[in-house]
Amino acid sequence: MSKISPTILMVPGLRDHVPEHWQTLLQAKLPKADSVPPLEIDKLSCAARVAALDKAVSAIEGPVILVAHSAGVMITVHWARRHARKIHGALLAAPPDFETPLPSGYPTLDALQKNGWLPCPRRPLPFPSIVAASRNDPLASYERVLGMAADWGSRVVDLGDVGHLNPASGFGPWPMAESLIHELV
Repeated sequence: MSKISPTILMVPGLRDHVPEHWQTLLQAKLPKADSVPPLEIDKLSCAARVAALDKAVSAIEGPVILVAHSAGVMITVHWARRHARKIHGALLAAPPDFETPLPSGYPTLDALQKNGWLPCPRRPLPFPSIVAASRNDPLASYERVLGMAADWGSRVVDLGDVGHLNPASGFGPWPMAESLIHELV
């Protein structure tokens, strides 16, 4: 590994930056962290989200570790399919299952299809990755997440019953994120 410490790039989900979210809190805590900026238009467009991630990654010199949550995981796997920038590793937390109907208040399968999210990329990722999986995530069954992780070549960390690992599930700070990121360094 290079002696240059990696930049930690947060890849938030469709709700972008939530003040009490573990990603936002972690970014403020880490000395060398940044985040993909929120979109002003085309908020549900997979292509626009992937372009925003590519722009953020392209602005970073040196090694990068991606830290994605929820739809940010899907943004990351779509980006990896289209771009060749070397990534040092990725923490992929609470990936949603966009191939099955989501709960009320989330995009429908039809909306996800129209906005380029489907099918979900299932090829091995070209960088080391850790999938942090919840056993009771309302946005994806544990079994489906295990299947995605296997297809991506990711190591799985079983988080137990943590919901969607967001403020609505009782999470602000998530200290385990730092130790998982450290494993990727």
